[in-house]
Amino acid sequence: MSKYIPVFILCIAAFASSYAYSQIFRSRSISNQPEPPQTEFIAARWHFGTNGDIGHMGWSHNYPESDLHLNDFLERTTRIDLEDTSFRIVELESDEVFDYPFAYVSEPGEMELTDQEVINLREFILKGGFVLMDDFDGPWQWAQMASQVRRAFPENSFVPLSINEHVFQIVNSMDDFQDMANYVPGGTITYYGLYNPDGNLGILAGHNNDLANFWDWYSDGTMPLLPSTDAFRLGANAVIYAMTH
Repeated sequence: MSKYIPVFILCIAAFASSYAYSQIFRSRSISNQPEPPQTEFIAARWHFGTNGDIGHMGWSHNYPESDLHLNDFLERTTRIDLEDTSFRIVELESDEVFDYPFAYVSEPGEMELTDQEVINLREFILKGGFVLMDDFDGPWQWAQMASQVRRAFPENSFVPLSINEHVFQIVNSMDDFQDMANYVPGGTITYYGLYNPDGNLGILAGHNNDLANFWDWYSDGTMPLLPSTDAFRLGANAVIYAMTH
């Protein structure tokens, strides 16, 4: 038997294992997702009620590659105890939402929240939770997202944030968003914040940006290094801010 056959068999086995693992993620099945490791940090990707304007699947865009790649960056550049698989899909209307103080929301312009999701969103923020909203652009998506958040916080409003805001400087100092803006639709990237009663950011919403595209696609050369680096730095800043405020 050729000496190369055992190596070939091992390669096939490794590929099959990797493929099976990725298919579990790609199924986007909440009940079928692997359990995250018991690490200090676990990111929650929220599954929430939608109006169908993006096919009811906007919440899962770039999953799981963007989640894996951001955690890999955090693992290599911070002292946070985590692994690349330290993330979990969480139903916004479930009590589990309060187990994970950092939440990532994809395509909030498709939000159509249930009454329980509105209650949980408000309670999550009031308890000190932090939400990073990403991947939405244009006036109609902003209006839809803002209308849903307003149901949870009728007494509060989003405010535009300058680049000097603490969340953008906390670990990785950022100069501007221009390098990312050249590779996303919608025009000028603007970040807005909604503050909790303690004066800390409860929601960081990036209008006309798509951090997850950069996190997901940089490794295959689809996204250039410079804007991708800014996206990773911004994501890391958001996580550090969430863990320290």
